[in-house]
Amino acid sequence: MSSDFDQALLLYFDGQQAKPSIQEQQPQTLNIFPSQPMHIEPSPKGPMASSAAAGAHQVAGPSKNSQPPKAGAGPPLAAGKSSKAAIKREGSSGGKHGGAGPSSSDQEGPRTPDPKTLRRLAQNREAARKSRLRKKAYIQQLESGRIRLAHLEQEVQMARTHQGALWGTGTLSPDAALFNLEYERWLGDHSKVVARLRAAAEEHRPDGELRAYADEAVSHYGALMGHKARLAAADPLHLLSGLWKSAAERCFLWIGGFRPSELIKVAVRHVEPLAEQQAAGARDVEQAARRAEEALDAELDALLRSLSEVVAADGQPPPPGVFAGQLYLPGGADAAAGYMGGMGHMHMALAMDKVATLGTFLRQADELRMQALQALRQMLTARQAARCFVAVDDYFCRLRMLSSLWATTRPAPPQQLPRGPAG
Repeated sequence: MSSDFDQALLLYFDGQQAKPSIQEQQPQTLNIFPSQPMHIEPSPKGPMASSAAAGAHQVAGPSKNSQPPKAGAGPPLAAGKSSKAAIKREGSSGGKHGGAGPSSSDQEGPRTPDPKTLRRLAQNREAARKSRLRKKAYIQQLESGRIRLAHLEQEVQMARTHQGALWGTGTLSPDAALFNLEYERWLGDHSKVVARLRAAAEEHRPDGELRAYADEAVSHYGALMGHKARLAAADPLHLLSGLWKSAAERCFLWIGGFRPSELIKVAVRHVEPLAEQQAAGARDVEQAARRAEEALDAELDALLRSLSEVVAADGQPPPPGVFAGQLYLPGGADAAAGYMGGMGHMHMALAMDKVATLGTFLRQADELRMQALQALRQMLTARQAARCFVAVDDYFCRLRMLSSLWATTRPAPPQQLPRGPAG
């Protein structure tokens, strides 16, 4: 009896121990409608308290860092994040190990372009450089054009003023007025040429450089002869009159310019001492120039006498109002044309032909002047030629200065005492 009771008691306890294990094997479900707050779970009763407490400790461990409302979803999200981070780390480590080639090439720098690309880049750079040069040249042309335009406007204004002052008396033709402006401009340019020559001579530049400056001075005199040749064909009387020169220069005027023989004497005086051969050559050049001057003077005197005879032979009186002061005024040309249509047209036509011949003498005189300058250039050394042309320019500058001083600061004429009554 007692053994049966003991056996039944053991079976009872075995059954009670089997129930919690079955409950523990059941899957956990989510309590959608809890009767208590979710963070407070009902404490199990009986033998299930120990197992429930152990499960609670296991669940509470990983959910400490999660928020209370999301206690159930905390562990899966954390696991997902950790897995993604692990994947990223693996990817980055794999990229570092697997992509070692490209990263090293990036660190080394860009690859060298092929020859075709290099040629294209060089062509682009050359085109850009040429474009900049063209732009710079265009800007310089615009600036030089603006300066030339300003000079032309100034010259036109000067010409209008000059013509207004001189045409009022009818003593200057349009060609003569234009030549006067060209001569003034030539004087300004020639002063710059001589300044360069003077600086080179004073600084003891090499002979080659001095020779180049001396040649420039001679060629600049040739430019003046070209201006005079054009005026000699249009208005030779203006060149012979010397109105384009200063008053002191007109005292030494010879057929529209300086005497070649006098120029040679002035030049040689400033380049002495000369070698014996140079001195002999200077005397020969001076004598040849003097003989040519005398021959030209004789021909010019004959032409002027003939012109005087033709004008004196015309017995018809000129029309009233036609004289030198009104020749270029309105109506003067018509009156002169009417006179030419009368009886005196034959003599006046012959006289005009003789006046036109004066241009030939002017051109021959300028040729003698250029021959004298070129002979001095060939006879003297480079340094002597530089001093020679500087001295010639100084000579003419002093004559112009003398004229200016005489016109502005000449002494007043002495006053004569009034004469008393005789006796």
